[in-house]
Formats: sequence, C-alpha cells, structure tokens
Amino acid sequence: MTRTLSLLTPSGRLTLGNLVGALQPMAQRQEDAFYGVSDLHAMTTEHSPAELAERTREIATLLLAVGLDRATLFRQSRVPTHTGLAYLLECTATTGELGRMVQFKEKSTPSTRASLFTYPVLMAADILLYRPAVVPVGDDQRQHVELTRDLALRFNRRYGEVFTVPEIATPAVGARVMDLAEPTRKMSKSRPGSGVIGLLDPPDVVRRAVSRAVTDSDVGPDAVRRSPDKPGVTNLLDVLESCGGSAAGVTTYGALKRAVTDAVVATLEPLQDRYRELAADPSYVETVLAAGEERCRQVTEPVLAAASRAMGL
Repeated sequence: MTRTLSLLTPSGRLTLGNLVGALQPMAQRQEDAFYGVSDLHAMTTEHSPAELAERTREIATLLLAVGLDRATLFRQSRVPTHTGLAYLLECTATTGELGRMVQFKEKSTPSTRASLFTYPVLMAADILLYRPAVVPVGDDQRQHVELTRDLALRFNRRYGEVFTVPEIATPAVGARVMDLAEPTRKMSKSRPGSGVIGLLDPPDVVRRAVSRAVTDSDVGPDAVRRSPDKPGVTNLLDVLESCGGSAAGVTTYGALKRAVTDAVVATLEPLQDRYRELAADPSYVETVLAAGEERCRQVTEPVLAAASRAMGL
C-alpha cells in the first residue's frame, strides 16, 4: 500500500471545489494515509490568530464530517518534527533556489514575511518526514516538490542516506469546480466571492450563488451543452454531475441552475448535519486529532533523529 500524505492550509473556508477535488478523493484513500491541517503555512501572510484557530478547527471537523475516520488526522503545528526538520533543510537549501520559486517572486514585496521565502522548505519537510515513495502534484505545486527532491538528493549525498527521494506523479484529471462568477479560474477558499460555494453555506446562499452564475447569451435549443466557448455553462454541468445530478431533459439555463442548486444542497446537507454533530462535541474532534498527532510523532521522530545525527547534532 502506497503511503498517502495531503495537507490543507486554513487560508479560508473550504469550498465545493475542495470537496470535489480533494476531500472526496481523500475519503477513498484512507489506508496508511496522513491528512493534516497545515496551520503553519497559513502564517506566511498577515493573519488573525483567532481566525486561524477557528479555521483550523473548522477544517479538522470537516475532515471528519466527510468520513475521514480511518486516516491519520493531525494539525501540522502540533507535530514539532515538521519545524525541526525544516530548519535542517534550510541548512541544505540555498537562497538562490528559494528566490526562484514562482510563488515567492509573484508575491514578494519589501514587507513580505521571511516565512513565505522559506515556505517551500517547510513543505519539503512535511513530505520527507513521512517518506512517501510518490507525491501526486498539480502544476501549481510541481516546482515545490521538485525542490523537495533536490534537497533530499543533496542531503543524502552530503550527509548519508536518510530520506526517501519521492517520485513526482501527475494525478489523473478529476472533477474540477470553477468559480461560478469567473468560470475560467478555480473556485478558491483563499479568494472568496459571489462565485464561491462554501461547504457550510445554507441553501439560500447556495441558491443565490448559483442563480448569479455566469452563462452566456445563447438561448437556442442546444444552449445547455459543454463547449470551450461556454465555460460558465460547462462549469455548471460539471458541478451538477459532480454532485450526482443529471442534465437529461434540461434545455434552459433556468432549469439548469435549479437542477444544480438542488444537487449541491442535497450533497451538502448530510455533510453539514454531521459537521454540526461533531462541532457540538469538540472534545471528540480533539481526541481524534491528539491520537493522530501522536501517531505522526511516532512515524516522524525517527526520521528527524536520523537527519540530526547525519548532520552532526
């Protein structure tokens, strides 16, 4: 069984796009799986401490609400090996290669936090601690995983064989939910707006978001169809099918939006019911996380100890 590792950053509230693109696939891969909330990554930009704590709790509770009850769940900040290994890898990385990271170059200003510069090293530590053989990665994070491989190879060459050098795998293209108001970009938790559906949004909010979704001026008998020149309609059809609905017999945009609304509400309702049950008993969620974090420490402490010894500590 191939070890699975995935972390979600609490940079915003989880969306329907996160459910379809990440949480549902994660629920299908729970054996030897480590799924975490990367709260440390959320500190690379200005943040509210209270809001960070709230979003971390919310995401952890949602992970359980979608059925991730067999995987190891954890908060990144509660597993000290992540920051411990990050420093050792910072002593392996160079400023030149970190300065070439696209995310840093795009966001860097004189007031940028140093943590955004070193963020890719912490991400490398997140990965190397768990010794996965393969890391599935999308194009937006490929550069960071390539850096992870470079650091692991350099460390092993200089100090001895400690890390598994992961292979990069391009995941199969799965369902992708785009922003309803701007259907040429992904629905994002870090860019909320009228085109985003949150996992905890009530039905009236979902209905309003779908009713305002971009379509086009085509009103012919075949207007409801997938086409590169109809990104809004294509997105609505993708959302409908991702939520178990069907466009059979749907010929107008109004009917399509009603079908999408019904399908999304039906998908979110049981998740929200379970979320409320779990949120009413935060001690249970805390117990699950604490057990997961202890498991993470057991798995990762030997890796950090081996790296420390190799570097002479």
